[in-house]
Amino acid sequence: MERVRLGIIGIGNMGSGHIGNIKDGKLPEFELTAVADLKESRRQWAKENLPESVQIFDDAYALLDSGCCDAVLVATPHYDHPTLVIAALERGLHAMCEKPAGVYTAQVREMNEAAAKSDKVFGMMFNQRTNPVYRKMKELVSSGVYGNIKRVNWIITDWYRTQAYYNSGGWRATWDGEGGGVLLNQCPHNLDLLQWICGMPCRVQAFCHEGKWHNIEVEDDVTAYLEFPGGATGVFVTTTGDAPGTNRFEITLEKAKLVCESEKLTVYELAVSEREWCFTTDKGFATPEGKFVEVELEGENLQHVGVMRAFAGRILRGEPLVAEGTEGINGLTLSNAMHLSSWKGRMVGIPFDEDEFLEELNERRANSVKKENVQEVTFDTAGTYGTKTADEGK
Repeated sequence: MERVRLGIIGIGNMGSGHIGNIKDGKLPEFELTAVADLKESRRQWAKENLPESVQIFDDAYALLDSGCCDAVLVATPHYDHPTLVIAALERGLHAMCEKPAGVYTAQVREMNEAAAKSDKVFGMMFNQRTNPVYRKMKELVSSGVYGNIKRVNWIITDWYRTQAYYNSGGWRATWDGEGGGVLLNQCPHNLDLLQWICGMPCRVQAFCHEGKWHNIEVEDDVTAYLEFPGGATGVFVTTTGDAPGTNRFEITLEKAKLVCESEKLTVYELAVSEREWCFTTDKGFATPEGKFVEVELEGENLQHVGVMRAFAGRILRGEPLVAEGTEGINGLTLSNAMHLSSWKGRMVGIPFDEDEFLEELNERRANSVKKENVQEVTFDTAGTYGTKTADEGK
């Protein structure tokens, strides 16, 4: 096989973005052979904009059974991600899943079990892992050169969304259609990066405000407190209602502080570990001496193109993926725990009770209100990602 025959299921905001990367020649190891979408308007768009050789389906399973693809990219509304990935793997197709991996961890666990039984490639679209800034942060934390983590703070509020955005799809920002708000749509990358770099928290207490800044039924403003197994604590703050927003990620370690803001990584290195200084100095107020150190970042920030190139590389040559598909459950575990904590008004441990979460979610799905005044729009996502951790345009 010289090229991978790719089918894209869901050609809305993000699916059409991937098509653009293929048409622009950025993914030469893929040949787009099929697309599928439930909306007639998107299928008409495909007829007008794609080569005649690309087959167009109104049903995902018809595409999966067509025999015209070696791999599929699933870019549908969130509830369908695990179901379609499982169906692809069972049919002997490689699968790339857009974020999030699913809406609740129980369904994603089933997807991971199916992947374990398959010999096909399964990847997650965690494109922010290609960002040299986050890769360097992970390298510095994992190396242990600066000691253990003491505190983690991430204020990520720089993706303002208007009511028009939320009105652009009947499924969007509903419990039954999307399964959540800012935590499930905008933040999967942040939550993945947080656990990828810092490790998984063991307890969370979250406050999720639903429809605070928009006419929606899901959360658009969140503040969460985190506790980690080693004793570190953290705060995670996000919203789609701030203008201007902030994207500042701080990690305080025993011998340094890392700050990522405005696509720059600043490292302040202490001459001696704070833990050692605290118990050996005879000074009451003095802080340990330190200095800013230059950090050399390596590689390009290829984002979705980088993830898809690695996907082709794994299929064709056995090369590493940017993110294994089975890792998608980690960030989702965090968002599920935050939702459950807010719903129940208490601290929630990780792992949490998946049955309790699903019971709460299903109650909200049952009471989900069908949206009125929907104005279906497929937005151009160019510029909404790349050098910042932003929503992929779903």
